[in-house]
Amino acid sequence: MVTDVQVVPLVEPDAEGIDPQRRRELQQRRLGQLVERLLAAGGLQAGRLRDAGVTGGADVTLDDLHRLPTVTKRDLWDHYPDGLRAVPLEDVVCVHGSSGTGGRPTLVPYTAADVDVWAQVMARALGGAGATRRSLVHNAYGYGLFTGGLGVHHGAMRLGATVLPLSGGMTERQIRMITDLKPDILTCTPSYAIFLGEAFGAPPGCLRAGLFGAEPWTNEMRAQIERLLGLRALDIYGLSEIIGPGVAAESLDSDGMLNVAEDHFYVEAIDANGRPVPDGTPGELVFTTLTKTGMPLLRYRTGDVASLAGPVPGAPRTLRRMSKLLGRTDDMLVVRGVNVYPTEIEAVLLADERVSPHYLVVEDRRAPARPELIVAVEPVSTEGSLAADLDTALRERLGITCVVRVLAHGSVPRVEVGKAKRFVRWSDGPEPVPGLAG
Repeated sequence: MVTDVQVVPLVEPDAEGIDPQRRRELQQRRLGQLVERLLAAGGLQAGRLRDAGVTGGADVTLDDLHRLPTVTKRDLWDHYPDGLRAVPLEDVVCVHGSSGTGGRPTLVPYTAADVDVWAQVMARALGGAGATRRSLVHNAYGYGLFTGGLGVHHGAMRLGATVLPLSGGMTERQIRMITDLKPDILTCTPSYAIFLGEAFGAPPGCLRAGLFGAEPWTNEMRAQIERLLGLRALDIYGLSEIIGPGVAAESLDSDGMLNVAEDHFYVEAIDANGRPVPDGTPGELVFTTLTKTGMPLLRYRTGDVASLAGPVPGAPRTLRRMSKLLGRTDDMLVVRGVNVYPTEIEAVLLADERVSPHYLVVEDRRAPARPELIVAVEPVSTEGSLAADLDTALRERLGITCVVRVLAHGSVPRVEVGKAKRFVRWSDGPEPVPGLAG
C-alpha cells in the first residue's frame, strides 16, 4: 500500500486557496444571484421561495439558508422530462442523467457555462491527485448519459493532460493500453479498480494515483486497491443533479477527506428532521448550486450521508471537506431496531485479510417477524474459523448478530461496467446467490 503524503500545487489558487472569509463573501453574492435566477425562471422553486417570503436575492443569507425549503429527487421525477430547467431549450448544450424508478431517469440539462464549471472543478480534482499537463489519464468510467466518463474527460482536457477515453468494460483492452501507454492516473469505479487489479495479477508499475467514485467505498477497500494497483487511491464525489463528478474530491494532501468545490457548490449536512448538524457529525448532504444555470438547485437533498469538516490546518487548500460517504439515507437498514449502513459491514469484512473484496449483504425478509442480515463473503484464505471470526467482529461493530456465509470463489457476481451490487433485499423467490440459505 502506498502511504506517502505530499503537498500538490493548486490548479486555481484564487479559488482553492483563497481566505475562507473572502470565499464566504463570494458565496453570499452568488447565492443572491441564484435566488434572482430562480425567481425569474418561475416554476416549483420560485413558488416555494415566494411562499417562504423571499422576493429577491437580498432576502436570503447564508446564515438563514437552512430555513428555506429543500428540493428532492421526487421533485425532479414529478417534473420529468424537463426537470427544473431554468433556461430556454436553445441554451441547453447537453443532457446527462442518472437512473430512476419505473424506467424514468433523472435528466439534467447543462448550458455551456455549466460544462465550463464542470471542466473547471474536474481539473482541480485531477490536479489534486497529482495530474499535470504531462499526465496520461486512463479513463475507465462509462461514457454516455452517466456523467462519470465525460466529467473526467472535460477536466483532463481543461488541465492540459492527455486523456485516454477507454470507457468501462473491455478489460483485456484496458490492460493492454495500461501496459503499452503507461498512464500515471487511473479513473474508474472502486469496484472496477479491484476487478482490474485482480486481472493484472501484479501492480503495473506506471500508475501513481487514481480517482475512484460513483459508489460508496471504505478505507479498507482503499487498502485493497492500493495493494493491487500500487497507486494512491483517492475518492471523488458527485451527482448528476449538482454537476457530476467534481463536486468534491480527495487530494494527496487532504488527510483522507474530500475537498468540496464550495465556491460553486455550497454544502450543508442535516439530520433526519432537516436540522443542521455540527461538523464531525454524520448527516445528509444538501447542496446549493451557486453558479449553475441550466438546472440550478437551492438546497438539494442528496440522500448521501457524510460528515463535514474545515480545511486541513495550515494546508494550501482552504476548502471545507467532507468525509467519505457513510451510505445513503435510503440504504440504511433497520434490523431488529438497529440502524446499519452497508459501509459499516464492508469496513469489518475488508479489515480481515482472509476476505476478498467480493461480498454481498442480504437483508433477509422472508420471515418479516424475524429479519436476518446475511453476509456472504468469498475467502482469500480459509485459515482459521473465518465465519465465526467475522460473526464476532460484526456483532461487536454493529451490535447485532449476522448470519455469515463463506461461499466458493466466483459466487458473488463481478461487474465490468457500472456499479457493483453489494446489497440486496430478499423477501421471496430463489436465493440471490447460491449458498445463502445454508
